[in-house]
Amino acid sequence: MNSEELKKLQAPLKEKYRQQPESAMITLTANGKISEGITCKVETGKAIVEAGLHKATGGSGMLACSGDFLLEALVACAGVTLQAVSTAIGIDIKNGSIKAEGDLDFRGTLGVSKEVPVGFMSIRLSFTLDTDATEEQMLSLAKLTERYCVVYQTLVKGVKVETTFNKQ
Repeated sequence: MNSEELKKLQAPLKEKYRQQPESAMITLTANGKISEGITCKVETGKAIVEAGLHKATGGSGMLACSGDFLLEALVACAGVTLQAVSTAIGIDIKNGSIKAEGDLDFRGTLGVSKEVPVGFMSIRLSFTLDTDATEEQMLSLAKLTERYCVVYQTLVKGVKVETTFNKQ
């Protein structure tokens, strides 16, 4: 896809959202089913992935880890955003890779230490790109990818999460 094709694809959506801002509000949904043992089957849209405990919390290492899902979502979103941005501003990326790493101290999630927070303490996101882009273009690409990546912005800014527990 080139810049013109992307603009042609997105132009009617942008105009609709300008004219009818409420039409831009969409609710994304993820669903899971509690499974045998300590697992949860998550519907991904293409398959069902079974998540379980990480090895560091007693898991076998054979099931997907929710922390990995978070990093994978960040990589996926950043990769798609990078490609859309590079296409829109005319930067050719021949090939590339994206890596997300996150540091966790499992003493928090296992309740070993109340002083240790539960969750990622830091996340590093890196891009290695095969491109002829100038240094200025690379800076622009980084700035715009960060600005428009939904998962990145959600993690950086934080978001209110409401939880409910209901009986069947």
